[in-house]
Amino acid sequence: MRRNAGGRERGEQTPLPSGKTKKGQGPMYTDGRGPVHRHEFFETTGVTDYRLAVRGRPPRRYPAKERPDRYSPRPFATTGEERRRAFLAHAGHNPARDTLKGHFLELARLASGRGPVHAGLIEAALDYIDERRDCSDFVMLGIVRMMYMFGRSPLLDKRLVSRAERTLLSFKYWPDEPGVDSMCTWTENHQIMFAVNEYLAGQLFPDRTFEGSGLTGVERMERARRRILRWMEMRYLTGFSEWLSNVYYDEDITAMANLVDFCSDETIRRRAPIILDLIFLDMALNSLDGVFGSTHGRSYAKEKRFPFLESTTDTSKLLFGAGVFAGADNMSAVSLALGGYRLPRVIYAIANDRNAMENRQRMGIRLAEAGRWGMDLNDPECVMETLGLEAYAHPRTITAVMRLFDSYRWWDNDFFAPFASKRRLITAARKFGLLPLVARLFEKDITRNTREEVNIYTYRTAEYMLSSAQDYRPGYGGDQQHVWQASLGSEAVCFTTHPGKYEDGSIGYWTGSGRLPRAAQIKNVLMCVYNIKGRPGIYHTDRLFFTHAWLPRDRFDEVRERAGWVFARRDNAYLALYSRNGYRWREDGPDSGRELIADGAQNIWLCELGGRFENGPFDAFVEAISNSPPEFGGLRVRYSSPSVGRMDFGWSGPLRLNGSVVPLSDYPRYDNPHCRADFPPGEIVARHGKHTLRLDYRRGVREASGFA
Repeated sequence: MRRNAGGRERGEQTPLPSGKTKKGQGPMYTDGRGPVHRHEFFETTGVTDYRLAVRGRPPRRYPAKERPDRYSPRPFATTGEERRRAFLAHAGHNPARDTLKGHFLELARLASGRGPVHAGLIEAALDYIDERRDCSDFVMLGIVRMMYMFGRSPLLDKRLVSRAERTLLSFKYWPDEPGVDSMCTWTENHQIMFAVNEYLAGQLFPDRTFEGSGLTGVERMERARRRILRWMEMRYLTGFSEWLSNVYYDEDITAMANLVDFCSDETIRRRAPIILDLIFLDMALNSLDGVFGSTHGRSYAKEKRFPFLESTTDTSKLLFGAGVFAGADNMSAVSLALGGYRLPRVIYAIANDRNAMENRQRMGIRLAEAGRWGMDLNDPECVMETLGLEAYAHPRTITAVMRLFDSYRWWDNDFFAPFASKRRLITAARKFGLLPLVARLFEKDITRNTREEVNIYTYRTAEYMLSSAQDYRPGYGGDQQHVWQASLGSEAVCFTTHPGKYEDGSIGYWTGSGRLPRAAQIKNVLMCVYNIKGRPGIYHTDRLFFTHAWLPRDRFDEVRERAGWVFARRDNAYLALYSRNGYRWREDGPDSGRELIADGAQNIWLCELGGRFENGPFDAFVEAISNSPPEFGGLRVRYSSPSVGRMDFGWSGPLRLNGSVVPLSDYPRYDNPHCRADFPPGEIVARHGKHTLRLDYRRGVREASGFA
């Protein structure tokens, strides 16, 4: 979760000496080709910043060893109740980890009524919240659910319940409350988690006075209610700035599930399931065989490279039947399995549809149109809303954001150390009204976090999926945005990035981008143009002048190299990858045989997918593409795809297919065979066969033909 404000991101790894790996931890799951061990994913040890300091030993009869789940490429059970029972059985057979979400498994044990429950893990979660450490709001979602569902359970010691009550009453729920801390409260997922925690804590203790703020529970509910309704309304109208995040959708889902199950306000209760429906519609449209392998507004190195470390993978298998119960970093599956939300049948059907499908979506807003969405930058609440897009240093927002730094004491927040280190410069620029000008001069560097409007394109068949953010902020610095990915099932995935640095932080080797490319896609073919300038920046200056691709040979059945192309096959799905500058395989370290490196500050990558159903044998696919060499002229490429036609694209100018311009922007909210909705939408209607879902946020309407 660390951003361009310095420090490590959540779950970022610290290298072991001499390239050693942390082994001996047993299998995480099996994929039909043998067990997959955790050390295959974690080449490095985890940091302790985001872990629970568990008290004491587990109780007697507590699970001692992990029992890995089996990966299912197709639905393993046809009914939601079967999948729920399977997930809860898996949770009961496995020990909780000392991660920030580990204590959610204890909720599953409490729900079984049998236990045993590891009280030391719950105490550690309460310690973490009391210390006001970053991601305390993640942890608190589980504590709030525990108090509502099991506050009177004989399986919970009364002293533990009293301790949880003190924690909820003493927590700092918003940055305007007393005290200095280094919690992140402002990104899209954090804003809803803090608001939901505040509302439900207030509802639990309506007449009590909360320490620090001096607010009563009722007053907390009133304050949080406005934020919850505004957040949900904007997600319905514009989608997510953290679009299709295989990390942060887990947090959003858990917050919404708590509202569905515990909120007493009828307006909120009617609308929270609508937002959950849209999140799961997003996942259904942009997943293949349990892999949420799309473009992402925010993702990290391990989730991108190893799909079964996605925070959403357990939830995908619970709801859609395909995937794996990995338990790596998930809390929403427990919340859904124990709660009252029901998945509309139409979304389940879309997730498991095997027909070829083009999906276009638009998400997010343009800051130049903030007024259109009712954002007044003289209002601190509206400024916080722009920080949901992480627009810390955008020329339009930087002056207003600096006022929040003063009001909320953020100069002492560890996330904002880079701002604090330049406080004199910022103060001088503010004094003379030059701050927006300075921000404009260095915009492409210091707004690398900012996620404005994105146009998403995903093409999926029964055999593969290709997804991209079309023409998204080319030439800007990148942060945790994942521009494109090809998914051929299981861990057979491919994507490219420009690494900002060798270590894997937010703009690091695999997580983000030193410089974002210009990418465009038509069906199963993608073109990705890189133009790295190396201009001096305030935050980051590009010093690595190469791009690279993740293409793990060991996760494909066959890899060939011919005519400058790298061809790969997984089962009946095919991939072809081309680098204008040529390439070399990395043959050392943990990425040996998995990374292709292409030297040069400017480069163009091409990717085309295919499969046996549409291309015949793999030999025919290789032959056809090998005989269609791309033509390059500077930062432009012309490629006569055997499947799509003649594509023309470059660093500037339109994308053309057979001479005709193909639009890359202003997509509808949804545009696919199952759902067509304007941006912003009125009603959103999804259809698949005999199943339908009709949503209208303004009127609180949610009508489904059936539920899974």
